Amino acid sequence: MNLTEFIEGRRDQHLAELLEFLRIPSVSAKSENKPDIERAAQWVADHLRVAGFKTVEIVPTNLHPLVYAESLEAPGKPTVLFYGHYDVQPAEPLELWTSPAFEPQSRDGNLFGRGTADDKGQVHIHLKALESLHQLHGKFPVNIKVLIEGEEEVGSVSLWDYVQNNKEKLKADALLVSDTAMLGRGVPSITYALRGLDYYQIELTGPVRDLHSGVYGGAVPNPLTVLTELFAKLHDKNFRVTVPGFYDDVAKVSATERKALNKLPWKVKDFERAVGAPAYVGEKGFTIVERLWIRPTLELNGIWGGYQGEGTKTVIPSKAYAKFSTRLVPDQNPRKIAKLVEAHIRKLLPKTVHCKFEVLSTGKPWAAAYQAPIFQVAQEALQKGFGKKAVFIREGGSIPFVAQMHDTFKVPCVLIGFGLPDENAHAPDEHIFLENYFSGIKAIAHFYQDLASL
Repeated sequence: MNLTEFIEGRRDQHLAELLEFLRIPSVSAKSENKPDIERAAQWVADHLRVAGFKTVEIVPTNLHPLVYAESLEAPGKPTVLFYGHYDVQPAEPLELWTSPAFEPQSRDGNLFGRGTADDKGQVHIHLKALESLHQLHGKFPVNIKVLIEGEEEVGSVSLWDYVQNNKEKLKADALLVSDTAMLGRGVPSITYALRGLDYYQIELTGPVRDLHSGVYGGAVPNPLTVLTELFAKLHDKNFRVTVPGFYDDVAKVSATERKALNKLPWKVKDFERAVGAPAYVGEKGFTIVERLWIRPTLELNGIWGGYQGEGTKTVIPSKAYAKFSTRLVPDQNPRKIAKLVEAHIRKLLPKTVHCKFEVLSTGKPWAAAYQAPIFQVAQEALQKGFGKKAVFIREGGSIPFVAQMHDTFKVPCVLIGFGLPDENAHAPDEHIFLENYFSGIKAIAHFYQDLASL
């Protein structure tokens, strides 16, 4: 029996097992779910053993455990490190789910439940691909190292500490990640670039306490007003970020690459249908695809202060807050950008408020030379799994771990995702298209198998 037939014959078994995995509410952000997190780590470890790994360990950390496994029984063959995560986002608001978040249900060819797309479903694709190879041949075709964490949705702090302390143990010829999306249904995709991310919080203080807006209004600075005026000044009329030096280091994308990205089978109508806004904005001189993938941005993510309860309360608030972020592209330096942003904001603010400025996190952008042989192997494997030629895409989001691993080990990072852009990762009714799940198992199995001849 060939590999594709072997995997096709186990569809029901694979799906039943995925449902079991998804029912574990492994929410990393909530302390009340700590027992579930530990149960999920144990589940992953147990199924790695079933897949054929003899060396499997659950690594305790200061927060949530990591799961590590390895099989180094293919001398002379490449070594691949696969990374994924078993933790998920909180399910709230629960009332917006059509079916309960941790009781997965199939509807209209999709499987609904928290973690289906991000990232349990995609991790499970690799577990079943590896298990199929081992069952069919009695061994893995290449050397495999697996690192599955439980903190991706809360910052991956323990993961990076582990990597720094285990560089020799984790050494590999390539890093493989499935935590991204396909361009669209029926379009298998390989992501070769990610934007970086700086995340900030600002706190403005005017008067020392909330004040009566009738008694003091007109003579006292209102930090909420100052804050909104500040953010109105951070873009110009062409929607370019006004921070001096913000674009200085942006790597130029060749005309050839821009043309290739704009020729991808991507439809503006599908994008607009998914977003649902009345109209669209963006940096002048660039297409929507380019704005999403090759240009840096600054976005206001949250703003609050003053009275927000029911009814009225006429106050001038003492404080106003905002969270905002900058998405960065290759060659921008996150620390440099953070300093430029803070300097510009402090320059714009009037002396009527005090400013507390925090950089909550930084992450580097990443781009790969996707002409390398391993990417061609990935493209051919996806064609075997899906029956269609895979495309190369960029991604507007960020996976800081990819850039960190690339900088540490200097090896190719291959990002093969099986989610779709409209599958509600992090939102109610998260789901995965089941044909992508089943085809993904076949494609990934072929990828590991074909790597043996690289």
